[in-house]
Amino acid sequence: MGISILGMGRYVPEQVLKNDDLTRFIETNDEWIRTRTGITERPMAGWEPTWYMGKQASLKAIEAAGIDPSQIGLVISCTITSDFLTPSMASVIQHEIGAVNAAAFDLGAACTGFVYGVDTARRFLETDSSLKYVLVVANEALSRFLDFTDRTTCILFGDGAAAAVLERSDKLFSSALFSDGGGAKHLFARALRPAPEVATESDFEDPIPDGPMHKLQQNGKEVYKFATQALPKAFECAAEKIGITKDDIDWFVPHQANIRIIETAAKKLDVSMDKFIITLDHYGNTSSASIPLALSEGIEKGLIKRGQKLALIGFGAGLTYGGIILEY
Repeated sequence: MGISILGMGRYVPEQVLKNDDLTRFIETNDEWIRTRTGITERPMAGWEPTWYMGKQASLKAIEAAGIDPSQIGLVISCTITSDFLTPSMASVIQHEIGAVNAAAFDLGAACTGFVYGVDTARRFLETDSSLKYVLVVANEALSRFLDFTDRTTCILFGDGAAAAVLERSDKLFSSALFSDGGGAKHLFARALRPAPEVATESDFEDPIPDGPMHKLQQNGKEVYKFATQALPKAFECAAEKIGITKDDIDWFVPHQANIRIIETAAKKLDVSMDKFIITLDHYGNTSSASIPLALSEGIEKGLIKRGQKLALIGFGAGLTYGGIILEY
């Protein structure tokens, strides 16, 4: 069983941080950033909470799908930057958009989040005949935990949200999801520590190195090595399941992390960069939102057309990675 994307929507904050603006915080320049990452600017959430951006993207997706929010049976919010430890962003968004009959939960797979979310939605649709529509929304406010004194990370990331309304169909679909938790130490942000009232001494060995609270830490070389291998593998595994090749794909829509990663992976696949949807120049790396932002923009611009075969490939913290091949 496959799925059909009925409608998509996206939202990005009005505030934009251009490369030259970063010189207020760190020693860098526009050329250095552009040549190493492909990024020229990135949207930054000021007052906009994660749930608010998700709400705006979801409302646009619902309008594009031409459905009533009450018909949605499940809301999946893909995020690693929730505004609250609890409740979930999905529950807040579910209420805000009027999806009164929907279940809701968050899914945290970092930059592979949308791929995981769409595959999860398909499995729900396949096993529950009473479920008509699923809303998958990816919403991230990565600026909340960036270290703006670290030029190796703060230049990369942006904020935003994108959403898709899905229904079951007989269209082409294949997926392959993976995780390499041994690499978790290469990309992480600390959350909670024991309360001092109950903290005890221990010789416990944490697999994740210590680091500043709530600040993103990245081993760039290791993440690059992982990503350039993960992108081709995720595609090839998903393609093998349904017996298609790279030549059957009209558009590759990869996670928008770094232009060098995408170029290297494209060479390994022997696929022209002309077949890749690229939006990182003006969005930066928006984690789980990057693939649906690129997908939504590609559809709006008329690049992605009905009936075309797409490969959505994600890779990121976890280390998670995965690919989906579907017919739009």
